[in-house]
Order: sequence, then structure tokens, then C-alpha cells
Amino acid sequence: MDESLFQCIPNVSEGRRTQVVAAFVEAIRGVPGAHLLDYSSDRDHHRSVFTLVGKADPLRTAILAMYEVAERHLDLAGHRGAHPRIGAVDVVPFVPLRNTPMQAACALALEVAQAVAGRFEVPIYLYEECARIPERRSLAWLRRGGLEALAAGISTPQRRPDLGPARLHPRLGASVIGARRPLLAFNVLLDTEDVEVARAIAHRVRERDGGLSNLRALGIFLAERGRAQVSMNLVDPERTPWYLALEMVRMEARRFGTRILSTEVIGVPPLGVVAEAAAYYMQWEGFSPDRILEHHLLGIARGEALDGVAARVPGQECPGSQDSGQKEEA
Repeated sequence: MDESLFQCIPNVSEGRRTQVVAAFVEAIRGVPGAHLLDYSSDRDHHRSVFTLVGKADPLRTAILAMYEVAERHLDLAGHRGAHPRIGAVDVVPFVPLRNTPMQAACALALEVAQAVAGRFEVPIYLYEECARIPERRSLAWLRRGGLEALAAGISTPQRRPDLGPARLHPRLGASVIGARRPLLAFNVLLDTEDVEVARAIAHRVRERDGGLSNLRALGIFLAERGRAQVSMNLVDPERTPWYLALEMVRMEARRFGTRILSTEVIGVPPLGVVAEAAAYYMQWEGFSPDRILEHHLLGIARGEALDGVAARVPGQECPGSQDSGQKEEA
């Protein structure tokens, strides 16, 4: 029996009409075996993010149902939001969970991409682990110049889609579909209205401009809140910890005479990422994932043996503490 399990995090370019967001939720919940763990909407970003978990068949069905909702309700021609996008269903990443291989996630992403391109005539770009062209691993590269630049260049060899027609769908635009490792998406709200401060901080902290490896960042103004925001993705939180990115933003904010008001996590982060950040701020000596109750409960639920738990001496590193636990998916 196939025990492959996947997470899917579709991002939709609608964050203001609650009845349309509800239609997406209803479509997902109408598919047995597609488990909706979380969803959130942001009016300034004009975007909603859904977190689904399940096996291949129900996830495939749920994503196609979301495109049906998008076809009925969305039109990019009138869309204005702070977050970059090239599609109504903008990006659909699949993440392998437990022992599911990345190849299985890529196979599922390709099946969904082919179905979307064929049924809805939406041009599809394959990204991250599914990319056929090296540059297309990067979502930022695919969005460069926005929808307008894509419309102008979609028929050129550089921007021609991997699947579907070499023209934008008149209402749905294009979509980016692929497979990737878990990432952490989070936003930091600053105590300033000056978006240039947020952009400067994003410039200083992100990898492409010499900041932290595996960190992508944008500076955005949130009109609803009257504040600037640093919006970030940690594409490999095992190598670049959450708390390190946050503390670098805090340090740079002081440079510009401002401070962090709050943070926002998008979706459902891995247990290990949250636990590691908590351990850092608590200055917890000898921390390792097996000090967290849910770590053991997850193992019991999977029928794993819980052997080899060692005694710990304060001030000494505990056995296994090099394992951050971030491969655990709650």
C-alpha cells in the first residue's frame, strides 16, 4: 500500500472577498482525504494561503477543484495587491512528508500541472525541484517584472511556459507548480510607515544581496495597518534558523530607528522549527527534539520505537542534539 504523504500550500490571488475565500475552503473540504489544516487571508497582500495534507489522489482532486473556483470567481485584470503574483492560483508547491521521496512529490506536481494546463488552458511554469530550466527553480525569477513583463515575453524562448499555451489566460494568468522542501513563511511588522525602511532592511537581510543564506525578503507597505512590513521566506530553516532571521531584522530595524511590533507566520510550520526558536529564546540548556512531548506522540502514532533516551546532565550537550528535528512535520 502506498503510504506517500504530501503537504500542498496553494497561494491564491484573493484576500478581500470572504465569500470567495469560503468557496475555496468549501471546495477543498468537499474532497475526502484532502485535509485542510490552515488557511489565512491578507487584504493588503490580496492573497490567501491554504495548507493541505493528504495522499496524491485527494490532493490532485482538491487542487483541480480550487482552479474551478478560481475560474468562476477570479479575474487578474482587476487585481491589485502588495504581494507579487503572476496568476490567480499563483503558486502550488508540493512538499513530501515523512519518508516520501522528493521524486514522488515532483511526479504529483507534474500530474497536476498537466491536468491544469489541459483542462483550464493556463500556462504552467515548473519550479524548484521540478524545474526543467535552472533559472526556473526560483519563484522570484519567474515573477520578475510581474504579470505585465510576463505578458510581453511569454512567447519568447526565455519565458515560454513548460506546459500549456504560450499566452496568459485572460482571467487566471499563469501558474507556478512544483515540489520543494519545507520552508518557513513569516512577516515582520515594523513600527514605521516608511516602506523604504522595510525595503532597506529586506535588502540587508536577504541572501541575494549578501545577507543570510536561504533567506528571501521583500519590503511592503500595509495600507490597512498603516505600517511597513518585511515579508520573508526561509527556504531551508534547517540551515538558517528562524530566530537568526528575526534577530537580524531586529538589529537592522534599530539601525533605522524603528522596532518590531509583531510577527506573523503563514501556514503551518514544522514542530522542530518552532521548538528550536523557543529553546533559543528560553536559553534552554541541552535542548533536543525528544524533550518535546509531541515529538514522542508523533513517533508513537507512526509505530516507531522510542529507545535510546539518555539521561541529561545540566550544562552538557545531550546526545542527538545535532538533529534539529526540523524534518518532523506535524
